[in-house]
Amino acid sequence: MSRTVLLTGATGYVGGRLLHRLEERGDTITCLARTPDNLEPRCKPTTRIVKGDVISGEGLDEAMQGIDVAYFLVHSMGTHGYHKSERQAARNFAAAAERAGVKRIIYLGALGRGKYISRHLESRQEVGRLLRSGPVPVIEFRSSVIIGSGSLSFEMVRALVDRLPVMVWPKWVDTPTQPIGI
Repeated sequence: MSRTVLLTGATGYVGGRLLHRLEERGDTITCLARTPDNLEPRCKPTTRIVKGDVISGEGLDEAMQGIDVAYFLVHSMGTHGYHKSERQAARNFAAAAERAGVKRIIYLGALGRGKYISRHLESRQEVGRLLRSGPVPVIEFRSSVIIGSGSLSFEMVRALVDRLPVMVWPKWVDTPTQPIGI
C-alpha cells in the first residue's frame, strides 16, 4: 500500500538509509532539504525535493501538501544555540503538519532520563514533547546512539582510536550507553 511521505533529514545517516527503503517500497516521497543539489544525486528521479528549512519554516507548507506521513529526522546539534533552533523547528513542523492535514508524524528521538541527562538528550526529548503537543498523532522512537560505518558517532570513535590508542578523560564522560546498529 503506497503512502505519500515527507522525509526531512534525508542527507543524514538514518534519513539517507530510510530514503532508500521508502523508495524501494514504492511510496510517493517528498524530501525537504536546505540544499537540494546535495540530495538530488542520492534520490530516485521519482522523489520530489522541496527547498526549505524546518527552523525558518521555508518550504514546509509546500512540502507538506498531500502528505500522509511526515518523518522528522533533523537536528541542529552542530549549530550554536541548537536548543532554541530545535524548539523552533519542532513548532514549525507540527504547525505545518496540522495545516496540511498530515495523518501522522514519525520522530526519532533519544533515550535518557534523570538528573544526569545531557543537554543534547534533553533537547531531543523536548522536540518530541513539542511535536506531540499538536493535534497530529506522533510516533516517537527513542533510540540510543545509532552506529555503523559512515555514522558521525562511529567515525568519531574510529578517529579517536586511530589517533589516541590511550586516552584519559574526566568522570563525566563515563556515561553508560547501549548503541544500536543501523
